[in-house]
Amino acid sequence: MFSPLRDLTSSGAVRDVSDELRLVIFDCDSTLSAIEGVDELARVRGPQLFAEVEAMTHAAMDGKIPVQAVFSQRLEIIRPSKEDVAAVGQRYIDEIEPTIEALLPKLRDAGWTPVILSGGFRQAIAPLAAHLGIKLIEAVDLVFDADGNYTDFDREYPTTRSGGKPEVVEALRHELNPERIVMVGDGVSDLETRDMVDLFVGFGGYMRRDKVESEAERFITRLDELESILA
Repeated sequence: MFSPLRDLTSSGAVRDVSDELRLVIFDCDSTLSAIEGVDELARVRGPQLFAEVEAMTHAAMDGKIPVQAVFSQRLEIIRPSKEDVAAVGQRYIDEIEPTIEALLPKLRDAGWTPVILSGGFRQAIAPLAAHLGIKLIEAVDLVFDADGNYTDFDREYPTTRSGGKPEVVEALRHELNPERIVMVGDGVSDLETRDMVDLFVGFGGYMRRDKVESEAERFITRLDELESILA
């Protein structure tokens, strides 16, 4: 089984498990921020490649094709540099969901620990997580050579494939035994966690996906709507 325990214990991301831990897990792309990171990496390669990658991303997030059918392919097409990834990291912050910064302190005060769970790239998401004070990022690591050129990605990481997010949630539940887990996201890969969490909240602030909206237990278009849901 995939294990996040090393990251959890070394980062100080969560309180002691005896404190009745409650996790609120956020998708990143088109949830915490308006952008899709992989699409933005493609944008710098020109409009034709951007359109090609964007279509792949939508097909996977709509559940029309499995994530693994496009994950490696998109990266091989783009071959992002370390510099490209850093630029996208700033764009995540520039395009941040407008209510999340005010919401997170309220959720923390109410006893919730925020987590980011993404099929995106850890190095790109890390600046946004730091900006929001979120210590635990579950996302895919990219690999670069000494000159900052793309060479590969962590092919074993669960979110590189459909069904991967439930695997991460299962590991979090198994190792931390939280009192409650809530998942918030816009895509079908997020919806896959519905049976693994105590509440799945679909998000449509940027992309309204019919399947997510119809099958989510709750559906919101602003993240600050979570305040009343999680009270």
